[in-house]
Amino acid sequence: MSAALNSCAPSIAHLRTIATPITDYRVLPFGIEEVDARLGAGGLRAGALHEATAQTGSLVDNAATTLFLAGIAAREAAIAGGPVLWASCRPDIYAPGLAQAGLTAASVIYAHPPDDATLLAVIEDAVRDGTPSAIVADASKVSMVATRRLQLVAAEADMPILLTRRRRKRDEDPFSEPSAAWTRWRIGSAPSARLDVAGVGRARWSIELARQRGGEGFSLILEASDETGCLAVPAELGHRTAETVGTARFAAA
Repeated sequence: MSAALNSCAPSIAHLRTIATPITDYRVLPFGIEEVDARLGAGGLRAGALHEATAQTGSLVDNAATTLFLAGIAAREAAIAGGPVLWASCRPDIYAPGLAQAGLTAASVIYAHPPDDATLLAVIEDAVRDGTPSAIVADASKVSMVATRRLQLVAAEADMPILLTRRRRKRDEDPFSEPSAAWTRWRIGSAPSARLDVAGVGRARWSIELARQRGGEGFSLILEASDETGCLAVPAELGHRTAETVGTARFAAA
């Protein structure tokens, strides 16, 4: 019996190699098992377009979405050692807030194009120039063709493009429009931790992956980005966080 098992060992190892997905691209992990284990490659594809939108039209959810992408950009900038380009038609970014998520004023280049069409052109030019380590942009309306172009240039340059999709109307879902983005996220605020003294604990977010290539969606509660751009699992919840929230509630085109 043991001899038969030994003869099968090479075949079993070969089958395991085939069954294990092999990526030919660089991966940017979150560093959180509950998130990375649910992403197809063990993290975000670095050279790709990733989109995020607020779960509601509230200011706090919009702020959470902005800081979620800021944290990803901050981690990539720490690895690549270059600045982050922040492109937005709305000059309403609060620099001290970005610093709390790991993006200091010295590490960010701001661009304020007049409209979404110019914004997309700025992104493509910046990617091809190669100066930024990551690009964060804020747009209301982006066509499927435009997202394909962004995905292609991001993959060619191995540079993450992080796009906030703002609501044009309060009850509108920006993800009802199709996109070539590698992942699409919905971010919302959640009650912070209780403290033993009067005050507010570390902010928490409801993180929902509405769509990813080669994998399923999910949602969970995490603590907001710290000064290094890293998220965290709430200590009192631990591994139960992902289990209690479950899969994504809404589909994305």
